[in-house]
Amino acid sequence: MDSHPHKIDFYLLIPFYNNLSGLLHSLQSVQYDADKYRVVIVDDGSDQPVTLDELYKQISRNISVEIIQLPSNKGITTALNAGLQWILDQDNASYIARLDCGDTCTPERFYRQVAFLQQNPQVNLVGSWCIFKDYTTNVAFRYITPTRHNNIKRGMHFRNIFIHPTVMWRCDAIKDNELYPYSFPDAEDYGFFYQLMQKGEGAIIPEYLVTCEINHKGISLSSRKKQLKSRIKVVKEYGKNRVLRYLGVFKLRLLLIIPYKLVFAVKRTLYGV
Repeated sequence: MDSHPHKIDFYLLIPFYNNLSGLLHSLQSVQYDADKYRVVIVDDGSDQPVTLDELYKQISRNISVEIIQLPSNKGITTALNAGLQWILDQDNASYIARLDCGDTCTPERFYRQVAFLQQNPQVNLVGSWCIFKDYTTNVAFRYITPTRHNNIKRGMHFRNIFIHPTVMWRCDAIKDNELYPYSFPDAEDYGFFYQLMQKGEGAIIPEYLVTCEINHKGISLSSRKKQLKSRIKVVKEYGKNRVLRYLGVFKLRLLLIIPYKLVFAVKRTLYGV
């Protein structure tokens, strides 16, 4: 028997820092049965702390929202782990999903992912393809990845197959309280997904279920060198195939010396929408 008669399907974990319009934009895109999910927002010491009153002016009051307020800005890994720990302590959901402020979901995203995890008990972590879009210039490109576990496992040596705001994973897969690792600054998700895939399969739904905002002031761009160095550490630590690990590290070292503008131009050319 289920010891949690009111078990919900998932928690949606959103870190927040000084971006109310982005948060509202994201929340307004979320569609799911209101009584079957809850939103957990971790406010990482914003100048103007986010309040429920502000949110409920723009979103339905039927949606259950929990705001965790950090006293000062601690960084994304600490914020994510504060939310994750709170969710694990509730012990009343099957899955955890992620979204970032400014990113939007298609109406079917969460229905698709919940159904997928229900139908595929061997899968711990599911993501989707996504569109990256710069809302100021309207430049956009597709992010397409392998979809099956073995191909994902190979591909993870070269890049993070799972785009963070597209994922959903099983609460049971982190019951031993594995949180986001602190040892890979700006690539904590990469290490975390590798941990999840050591205990079950990963999968990607081959549909564009999320549009991710390209923010040229965002973490990935402003601290690209730091992130690439962290990604090299992740591949060295978790990459199981010696040859792929060597090639993956070689590729990441190349990216360290190639200007980002060039990388971006190539993405636009190959995957532009």
